[in-house]
Amino acid sequence: MCSTENTENTATKHTARLVDIQSPADLRVLEISDLQIIAADLRETIISTVSKTGGHLAPSLGVVELTLALHYVFNTPHDKLIWDVGHQVYAHKLLTGRQEQFQTLRQYKGLSGFPKFKESAYDAFETGHSSTSISAALGMASAKELHGCKDKVLAIIGDGAMTAGLAFEALNQAGHLDKDLIVILNDNEMSISENVGAMSSFLSRQLTSKTVRRLRKHISTRLKELHGVGDRFLNVLKKSEENIKSFFTPAMLFEALKFYYIGPISGHDLEDLIPTLENIRDHVDGPVLVHVLTKKGKGYEHAEKNPGNFHGLGPFDRKTGIPNPSNASISYTEVFGKTLCRIAEQDSDVVAISAAMPAGTGLGNFAEKYPDRFFDVGIAEQHAVTFAAGLAKEGIKPVVAVYSTFFQRALDQIIHDVCIPNLPVTLAIDRSGVVGDDGPTHHGVFDISFLRFIPNLIYMAPKDENELQHMLYTAISLPNPTAIRYPRGAGEDVLLDKHLKQLIPGEGELLREGKDILLLPIGNRVYPAMKAAEELGKLGIDAAVINPRFIKPLDKQLICKWAKTTGRVVTVEDNAEHGGFGSLILELLSTSNLYSVKTRILGYPDTFIEHGPQKTLWENSKLDTPSIVNAAMDLMSSRKD
Repeated sequence: MCSTENTENTATKHTARLVDIQSPADLRVLEISDLQIIAADLRETIISTVSKTGGHLAPSLGVVELTLALHYVFNTPHDKLIWDVGHQVYAHKLLTGRQEQFQTLRQYKGLSGFPKFKESAYDAFETGHSSTSISAALGMASAKELHGCKDKVLAIIGDGAMTAGLAFEALNQAGHLDKDLIVILNDNEMSISENVGAMSSFLSRQLTSKTVRRLRKHISTRLKELHGVGDRFLNVLKKSEENIKSFFTPAMLFEALKFYYIGPISGHDLEDLIPTLENIRDHVDGPVLVHVLTKKGKGYEHAEKNPGNFHGLGPFDRKTGIPNPSNASISYTEVFGKTLCRIAEQDSDVVAISAAMPAGTGLGNFAEKYPDRFFDVGIAEQHAVTFAAGLAKEGIKPVVAVYSTFFQRALDQIIHDVCIPNLPVTLAIDRSGVVGDDGPTHHGVFDISFLRFIPNLIYMAPKDENELQHMLYTAISLPNPTAIRYPRGAGEDVLLDKHLKQLIPGEGELLREGKDILLLPIGNRVYPAMKAAEELGKLGIDAAVINPRFIKPLDKQLICKWAKTTGRVVTVEDNAEHGGFGSLILELLSTSNLYSVKTRILGYPDTFIEHGPQKTLWENSKLDTPSIVNAAMDLMSSRKD
């Protein structure tokens, strides 16, 4: 909708604090000096809250002044702010009527850590994955033009997100369409600096080449012969040489895309930032890009020194910055990283690929030990997979470690570039299943559904961290495309075998015999199913349990044998019910003519799962031990044909 009036506040002038700001309209009657006080309040509230709840601290601290300036200058919510990724919106939420709820940040049934339509009209677009903001903003700007609306649309995108092709696809079309669109490039030098540095290095080489130096010396000599005028002209040329790189990088890039480039300007200097934004609002039409320099983690010493460690974290001690102690056992991610280093030590052809998440995927140690064999491609999952395919074609053994939710972006490349040519690429699918506090944009509950149908792909899911290390060793040893899905968080606290062993593709594991019912869990649901079998035994029900290990290929013989013996099967998966592991078992029973076998599928319902603790989400979705027992009891009560 278009705005019909400017929502200004006419409150009496006084020394404002954050508690006085119920909406951005309350900001617009203040002096810029007042905003500095509110900025300090915002940082205090964010640090205090996130130290208790966990969250994305450094990104939100880095955009406090920028957020204030945007809401101060633009008539939100009529003017639209679209936050790329969305993990930097804490100040935005505090300024838009959510101060009282902010203590519930990322808590079950509390505020989301990302923009959400249902929370506020100020959340113009729901974001959680990177590099979508410019595309969405261009669509909204085009829609407003079709409706004859003059409201502004702004995309705020970080330098890391600009490494993704989607952002440049949107920039390309925006420049072509010449729409009234404002892109704020939040450059905190966490990614774009290397890209800009490469271009700057190129220009430096050209400006210091032998030919250019000879020409420069010749011109300098001749100008010095022109007393007075020559010296002044020579000074102009020297200044031009110093500025030529800044002219070309990055201004030339964005202006080549037909954007009016402004910057770089400080993202923390409100005295400069606000007038600049006001001029753009009032005097600049068409696509414009404002290059803003910020410091990630600004205002909290520990986050400023180690912004990567404070990008996203759990609760921590505010004074020391040290994460709160945990009694949890070693995580699946840690086991993956350590195992990969062990394998790489013995095999120099093993390489690791990350899409801007080396620490999050457990590849930090690998990157330090084998820097020449580690590749961080930036936020570019599609490129990561096809890059791996190229490596594999030439005899290298690439392992691509990406979160399940982000592998969704590379489905075409997995099919077209890896599986059709049957190349030995290993996909390490971290954070499969529900991930907890980040919510529906980050839950990895679809990978079984979108990967299990692909020919040539061998697909595994470990029941515990010990099995994970053997699966990784197996995957790297096979001459086929492989994928391993494993969950976020701690493992089952089992002992890790000292020697790695290769599993036989398609060979499942019978964990328990039983004549009454077959429990068929996959991955991290195996241990809850084993506990359910014990509980059923106390009720006089003899339950068999199989750990399939392989989603593809299935151990058809083992599963069909025990399905036929018991006549009843309960499948359990940390994945969407539709098209998932349970559906795969139904297909198997159908093709094996086992029509009389009664079944129950336990998986996530046909809805997006909101944020909350993993244990709570498993319980609510009936994937925990008591729910497995209840499903088995219900199936036992049905008549067997």
